[in-house]
Amino acid sequence: MNMHSSFTPAGTGTLPTSGRPEFGQASASAMSMKWSALHDAVTVVGMLAGLAAEPTRPEIRNFPAVMRDTGGWRRALAEQGIDDLSAVMEPGLAALLAVHARGANPAVPALALWQEFHAARAALLALTPPPGTSTARPMS
Repeated sequence: MNMHSSFTPAGTGTLPTSGRPEFGQASASAMSMKWSALHDAVTVVGMLAGLAAEPTRPEIRNFPAVMRDTGGWRRALAEQGIDDLSAVMEPGLAALLAVHARGANPAVPALALWQEFHAARAALLALTPPPGTSTARPMS
């Protein structure tokens, strides 16, 4: 079975998502993928620091969807913050893996990067509107 046929509805010849997405949907999807990748990366950083993997709480898992639904300045800041956090984590993880590959112990710098990630993530999570606040954007 080739990859194309596994994603193609029978008899259509087109991909199911080949329609033109709204910019906001594509942006939210990218934010979700980056958010997930960041958490995969911090899991590796935590392992290098000697820490157990943390369970993903709902408020963390749902953050990109909440920001998508909230929109406005909160979403813009969340997207920028995720990009900034990615810019820190990518070279940091690469450096830790290089240290580990050379046989040195990366635990101390890994713990520092892990702590920086969690501080930055806490600041991003603070963008979540307070409970009871209407976050739905008006439909246009």
